[in-house]
Amino acid sequence: MKGNAAGRLIVVVWVAFAGQLVAQTDRVRERDPSWTAPAKDAEQSNPFTGRASIVTGGQKVYGQRCHTCHGSQGQGTTRAPSLVAADVQAQTDGALFWKISGGNTRAGMPSFSFLPGAQRWQLVLHLRRLATEVD
Repeated sequence: MKGNAAGRLIVVVWVAFAGQLVAQTDRVRERDPSWTAPAKDAEQSNPFTGRASIVTGGQKVYGQRCHTCHGSQGQGTTRAPSLVAADVQAQTDGALFWKISGGNTRAGMPSFSFLPGAQRWQLVLHLRRLATEVD
């Protein structure tokens, strides 16, 4: 009798745990609202704005460095927030460049300052393009 009750308890706990995992996979990770670029950085202009041919470089870097966490189309995952959301797209190119460059270790975003500046600006262009491709 005791063994049967213990077995049921294990099943109930396992089902509850599995339910939590399934619920979490449906959620996109929240972003850190306190993570804002300093004004001087946010005011920087993207030197590649208007150069559509440059976007493919950003797409390539995104595929190598970003899609695993942010999703193939920037839609966000349980590991990282959406990049196509209105509040992200409302940020200036300079603010996005600053965030890509410096990262946010509290939120799990690594720094990509090791990438050449041109590639980080191309990433910003690619993020803008992703937002226009969302249904």
